[in-house]
Amino acid sequence: MSNTQLVASFIASPTKIEKKTFILYNIANKLMKKILFGALILALILALFYSLNKIERLRPQTGKIKIITTLFPLYDFAKNIGQDKTEVTLLLPPGVEPHSFEPTPSDIANINTADIFVFTGKFMEPWVAEIIKGSTNKNLLVVDDSNGVRLIDAVFHDSDEPAGASDPHIWLDFDNDRIMAKNILEALQTKDPSNETFYQNNFASFSSQLNNLDEKYQSYLSTCQNKTLVYGGHYALGYLAKRYGLNYLAAQGLAPDAEPTAQDLIKLIEQIKKNKIKYIFYEELTSPKISETLAQETRTKMLLLNAGHNLSKNDFLKGETFLSLMEKNLKNLKTGLDCSEIDPH
Repeated sequence: MSNTQLVASFIASPTKIEKKTFILYNIANKLMKKILFGALILALILALFYSLNKIERLRPQTGKIKIITTLFPLYDFAKNIGQDKTEVTLLLPPGVEPHSFEPTPSDIANINTADIFVFTGKFMEPWVAEIIKGSTNKNLLVVDDSNGVRLIDAVFHDSDEPAGASDPHIWLDFDNDRIMAKNILEALQTKDPSNETFYQNNFASFSSQLNNLDEKYQSYLSTCQNKTLVYGGHYALGYLAKRYGLNYLAAQGLAPDAEPTAQDLIKLIEQIKKNKIKYIFYEELTSPKISETLAQETRTKMLLLNAGHNLSKNDFLKGETFLSLMEKNLKNLKTGLDCSEIDPH
């Protein structure tokens, strides 16, 4: 019996069997429609997924290179070299102290969609290894920007700091900055070889700016009457002090939460008085209470010295750059160390 005959027979004088058959037919018909609809939706999802994957694979050639950096210096270097051919994201939110930073799930998701991920090294960002290990982005180019940099040993102030660690604040030596910028250049050339000359020219320009600032530091800091830099923050300025021949005294260890003991502070106060220090430098984004204590006990003044990890929200919105922060540091160093205000050269 055909479907039409079945329906006509049911309407004329339906039997119990015909009723059941008709009900089962309706159920099967509805179920088949749902299956077909579900298959259509699945096909659309698969087609969309394929299209997005195809776009993702082609994006480095058709759109901007997506770079994610951990710290502000890396962000600034990448922007200088990549300029309008890149989309650079700073993982560390402006105003946040970097040593205690831990990436959120959305941060990790963003890293998984990037073309290039840049960090300063295992001593500054120990959390990176696990994230990279678990990354699903097989095309992600990971740049350890400490590659090629000669690390200096860490100076410890308490037993909580790991033995064998190196000082991670590598960007406070302009020679290191040139190496770090070149690492980023090479990553961009790998990902986007068609714009190799563009990136090389930008690198050359930025490297020249670093050279000029380095020469200014060398010139001015060679004239200082006082060669002892006292920092009320953590031990972040070792590379700067070594490069320019300064004696460096810090109240804390490598991490800002490494609190000095009372004996440490007493010893530091004695050194400040002995060396006739006039200024205590304090760091950005952390409480200046230690610097304030030292200044009160020694009747000295305070000046900001930015270690460059990050900058305030306000400075970020104003468009401050790594070089502009370092220019401000030089101005305060000239005052705090009693250096010449006229360029010696």
